[in-house]
Amino acid sequence: MASDSGRCSSQTSCMTATIDAPQRQRRGIFSAIGPAFITAALVFGPGSITTASSIGAQFGYQLLWVPVVSTILMLCFVDIGVRIGLSTDRSVLATVAEKLTGIVALIVGVGSFLVVTSFQAGNSAGSGAAATIMFGGDPRPWAAAFTVVAIAFVWLPRFYPVLEKTMVVIILIMLIALVATAIVAGPDPVEAIKGLVPRIPDGATTLVVGLAATSFSVVGALYQIQLVREKGWTAKDYKLARRDAISGTLVLGLLAVVIILAAAAVLRPAGTQVNSPAALATILQPIGDWAVTLFAIGLFAAAFSSLLGNSTIGGSMLAGVLRLDKGGLSSVPVKICITAVMVLGGVVAVVFGGVPLQLIITAQATTIIAVPVIGVVMVLLSRDRRRGDLAIGTPQLVLAILGVLFLLALAVTYVVRLFG
Repeated sequence: MASDSGRCSSQTSCMTATIDAPQRQRRGIFSAIGPAFITAALVFGPGSITTASSIGAQFGYQLLWVPVVSTILMLCFVDIGVRIGLSTDRSVLATVAEKLTGIVALIVGVGSFLVVTSFQAGNSAGSGAAATIMFGGDPRPWAAAFTVVAIAFVWLPRFYPVLEKTMVVIILIMLIALVATAIVAGPDPVEAIKGLVPRIPDGATTLVVGLAATSFSVVGALYQIQLVREKGWTAKDYKLARRDAISGTLVLGLLAVVIILAAAAVLRPAGTQVNSPAALATILQPIGDWAVTLFAIGLFAAAFSSLLGNSTIGGSMLAGVLRLDKGGLSSVPVKICITAVMVLGGVVAVVFGGVPLQLIITAQATTIIAVPVIGVVMVLLSRDRRRGDLAIGTPQLVLAILGVLFLLALAVTYVVRLFG
């Protein structure tokens, strides 16, 4: 299965030597943030905006509890990913293979690759749609252009530092734009508080599954293993990494919340149906062109960050399955795999002008099948003796098991609805 970048005489020395620049990285604003912000940026894409907007448009504030619950579970699993990453000297799939055999690592790798790659066309199409809102024209050439820009990012000499800084800036832009959109929309605070009480209205099951899947991304949490190693953090940096995990994950949850608030305040009273991420931008037109532009900036940030970030996961997992991941994100084989994922998504977006329905169904089905398996694998890795002091305690173990059960419930719900 996936090979490591080297061998050390002991686990401790190897963790320390993973990247020789942690002390240098502690200087400046980017020293304490990075991996979890990358995860937040790649998880929250056009699909998240569309699903959250649909929830607000159809059910108002009633499902505001979904991103809150999802964020709590995501916090648990991102922390697990951090703990594993800080206590291993191997890549993601090599770490899985070491504990659970190469077959399990293969399943995790292929499943993760299929999950993120299935959504890649939507990220390319979303970036084109956002550009069309701001500048006009056909979204397909825009989608192609931004795919090329993303590929150029990948082939920069030091990819991870550029990826980290780009994602942090994008997530901040996205947060400012979407929070401002929610404020302009003027949500009802009393109804919003009522929406924190869990309940599922008739006809809301599919949307609940969709939003939970995008807010609680186990694949994103799994990739923390690689990201903290790319960052250069070791076991001694756990407190720093935990702060990053908490802040990045809370931002992810907040983004979903503000979109629901804005959609509930603007789309639901107007009776607008959401068929694309741009629906909210259209309904904001009476407020002013500046409001539409502001939302379009947030949409572009969400699309481009996912376009770049999702392909990074997909390409890395593909390289791991092919045993080409030696050297991490800076290696040529990994970059080739990442580029292949980007090209695939871009071609689908340009040829079809969006995301074909069959691809959406495939993506959903793949996610539902693969994600619970990955959740179980992460729980097992989190209790392995190799974690040492970073092994999770009983309270977090209980929460993690509840998270896996939640994923299984979503899978069963999806299957029942599909064949029922």
